[in-house]
Amino acid sequence: MRSVARVSLLLAGLSLGAVAAVAAPPANLPAPAPVSELVRAVDIPYQQFTLPNGLRVVVHEDHKAPVVAVSVWYHVGSKDEPTGKTGFAHLFEHLMFGGSEHSDQSWFTPMQQIGATDMNGTTWFDRTNYFETVPRGALDTALFLESDRMGHLLGAVTQHKLDVQRGVVQNEKRQDDNQPYGLVEYAELNALFPPGHPYHHSTVGSMADLDAASLETVKNWFRSHYGPNNAVLVLAGDIDLPTAKRLVAKYFGDIPRGPQSIPAAASVPTLPAPKHEELHDQVATTRLYREWVVPGLTDASYPALEMGAEVLGGLSSSRLDNALVRGDKSAVSVSAHVEPFERISQFTVTVDVKPGVDPNQVAARLDQIIADFVKNGPTADELQRAKTRTVSGRIRGLEEVGGFGGKAVALAEGAVYAGDPGFYKVQLQRVAALTPQQVRATVNHWLSRPVYSLRVSPGPRGAYEESKSVAHGGVHAPNYFRQPAPGEHPLAPLPDRMGPATFAPVQPRTPAGAGAGTSGGVDRSHLPPVGQIANLKFPTVEHAHLSNGIEVIFARRAAVPVVDVSVSFDAGNAADPKDKLGTQSLMLALLDEGTDRYSSVQIAEEEERLGASIGAGAGMDRTNVTLSALRPNLAASVDLLADIVRRPAFAPAEVERLRGQQLARIRQELSQPQGIALRTLPPLLYGKAHPYGVPFTGTGDPAVVARVSRDDLAAFHDSWMRPSKAKIFVVGDTSLAEIMPILERNFGDWHDEGPAPTKNFDAPIPANPTHIVLIDRPNSPQSLILAGEVLGPTGRDDLVPLLEANDVLGGSFLSRLNWDLRETKHWSYGVGSTVRRVVGRVPFLVFAPVQADQTGPSIAALNADMHDFLTDKGVTAEELERTIDGSIRELPGSFETSSEVLGGMEQNDEYGRPDNYYETLASHYRALTAADLDTVARHTIDPNKLVWVVVGDASKVKPQLDKLGIPVETVAAAH
Repeated sequence: MRSVARVSLLLAGLSLGAVAAVAAPPANLPAPAPVSELVRAVDIPYQQFTLPNGLRVVVHEDHKAPVVAVSVWYHVGSKDEPTGKTGFAHLFEHLMFGGSEHSDQSWFTPMQQIGATDMNGTTWFDRTNYFETVPRGALDTALFLESDRMGHLLGAVTQHKLDVQRGVVQNEKRQDDNQPYGLVEYAELNALFPPGHPYHHSTVGSMADLDAASLETVKNWFRSHYGPNNAVLVLAGDIDLPTAKRLVAKYFGDIPRGPQSIPAAASVPTLPAPKHEELHDQVATTRLYREWVVPGLTDASYPALEMGAEVLGGLSSSRLDNALVRGDKSAVSVSAHVEPFERISQFTVTVDVKPGVDPNQVAARLDQIIADFVKNGPTADELQRAKTRTVSGRIRGLEEVGGFGGKAVALAEGAVYAGDPGFYKVQLQRVAALTPQQVRATVNHWLSRPVYSLRVSPGPRGAYEESKSVAHGGVHAPNYFRQPAPGEHPLAPLPDRMGPATFAPVQPRTPAGAGAGTSGGVDRSHLPPVGQIANLKFPTVEHAHLSNGIEVIFARRAAVPVVDVSVSFDAGNAADPKDKLGTQSLMLALLDEGTDRYSSVQIAEEEERLGASIGAGAGMDRTNVTLSALRPNLAASVDLLADIVRRPAFAPAEVERLRGQQLARIRQELSQPQGIALRTLPPLLYGKAHPYGVPFTGTGDPAVVARVSRDDLAAFHDSWMRPSKAKIFVVGDTSLAEIMPILERNFGDWHDEGPAPTKNFDAPIPANPTHIVLIDRPNSPQSLILAGEVLGPTGRDDLVPLLEANDVLGGSFLSRLNWDLRETKHWSYGVGSTVRRVVGRVPFLVFAPVQADQTGPSIAALNADMHDFLTDKGVTAEELERTIDGSIRELPGSFETSSEVLGGMEQNDEYGRPDNYYETLASHYRALTAADLDTVARHTIDPNKLVWVVVGDASKVKPQLDKLGIPVETVAAAH
């Protein structure tokens, strides 16, 4: 997969209109901790060694959980690809998931069984990396597999695998290109970098080059770049240096040194003159881009550029936010960021124009703001807030040993790009030392050069590059089907966690001539046995009550100086008024946009000074306002949280501004297939009168949002966000004795006013016969299928057997549904099913984006696979072993961070489970049999009751659907 390094556009905060005098914060609160003190708290002790073959190894000990992060970075990426071989680095990343000489099977077959978490591989311009976090007892297995694909891969790379993964990559390209703004990257790279420049082409590469790739040229690419002397291995977690030396020498020591790969040199190009382009796309709003190429990650000027971008458009109180979003309200969102690479970086500014506003006027104002900032630079206060936000973000990332941004990543990035695993500290020290004058001078130097200006406007998309090869398909399968964190809607996707694979039994097969047997003292005829896996030790949970009766649920985690707080209310999307859908979402967006004491800007600035992060969101049953606070600034951060929760102002000017932003968000949902499906299916399943019969996105009805009043918002807040419906969860570097007085001071005098509302779960659920609702979205190269039915059990029932059965059916990469449509038929990006846990009756959902020309056959295949599974082709012994072992072994790595612990505590409370629930799960899993899983699935899921929503081009899709024998209703897509 390509690393998605773009910074997401954030819906901006609210209006500047009320920056009038407000009451000062309490004088007895301590001043925020200085940035220098925060920087001292960022520390990742490490040791390193190098094998004779050149493999550099970095070791960090962290014994808070019995897991080890394994991260392998190869110093080769798409910038190192010669003409005619674009996309090879990314293609080979896929191939390296497809099996090696001594484990010729899907990488994910053994990884699922050993309980690996945070598992993925990514390719970007400068590097290719692979990572997984595994239980300590499974570290030998992980190192065996990583070493086998480093030193013993090519014997398992066949023409068939190349053809399949070529199609995988091409379908990934199609999937990305099909998104709104999906063609922007190509325009950027073509404009900013001259032909022949290493960064001129995208990481995914040219369709023509991928089509032309032969087996031998691909193998030669691997031979040239993937030797141990071009790699860095980081082991972070429950391990020490002697153990690391012994295991790394054992598994990697026999791999011969390869050719020395020299990363391509690349200068920082400057455009000869300003360049302006315009694209049209199926987008909800016009987006303006301003871009420059600037120095790379290790350059001494990079931190000043990074801080400049924060002040200009990264902070919630940024110049662009205050001027365009809060000020004249001509934009619905803004962003500025520096995207770092090894040799160069991209400084990018974006503005999403408010619908109905002249983009030319916004563009002129944008250029004026940038010019003023380039000339005058940041104020001391702006720079201080940018520094605090940057350092506090790094501190939070250090709680995790692996994943996309944990300690292993920080060490590996420094080792690869700077030759120094501790380079993260150099960067932070440079940030801390910056002055406003230095930032001004650096920004002025680089951003006074000619700008690349791009406008993406709503309209028909023009023709673009497409592959002639369409026979192959399948790509990384996003895990759309995990249990959501509090505040997420039920199908919120994760970043890709899966990679390409080929199916095989758990025990590896050794191809003829592959050299099975002993290699470097390692018996490679079979995978190493998994050692003892430590049982999960969930933190001790304590309970207390404030004087007004609000329960406080607490657990201590002291790995980093951070405290997470969640004020959780019995509300959620199910509480949204049936005649005013969208009220809750707009109310939540307004909470931190002005209170009785602070204006919108002051709230943003105070969060930044404190290094705090406050947000609000809703799931189906709960509404949460969350705080992540730095330990030294805890009291002041909780004070700000309480003001936001209890005393929102709902100022009329702010209401109007946020109303426009929410309407723009709804328009964006209606331009995306997934958004359309998530808005359409729930009312069909539950009926519009049921609490769950509302769009899963939570944004509501645009007609309602357009007219909902300030009084409606205040009334919803006062009715649902009240002490009798509240519980406060706290996890982090504090104690119950310390946090209780802080919470009492801020929440203890809060009392209910008036009767509390309830949710009507007695509303009847319609008995829908199976049918298909086809939503016509012309010119869609793919169709999105979302199907569901309401099951009998509720979220407070024991769903473990059903969840494990669904893992086999559609809940994992190796599941029946994904394997058939992705790996066997190559029709889909990734398919899955889920049992969504809610307090009431739970739904079963099936999700499948598929080729447009295979929409009808895909539904037929899904139905056939489900019927087979639920009749005579139930859970096999191998599937049971893989699923149960994986579920047990991944438990220790599932609660590594405070936020994961907090989420587990909230779910235990929500579903009526004991505090030690997760510690009892392993025993529950071990007791399950294949017959148990088959019985519960067959008695609970009925594919004949599924309601299907298909979002696609009706002219191409409906004739296919008419052949299925299922009633079809065609409706136009809403706008």
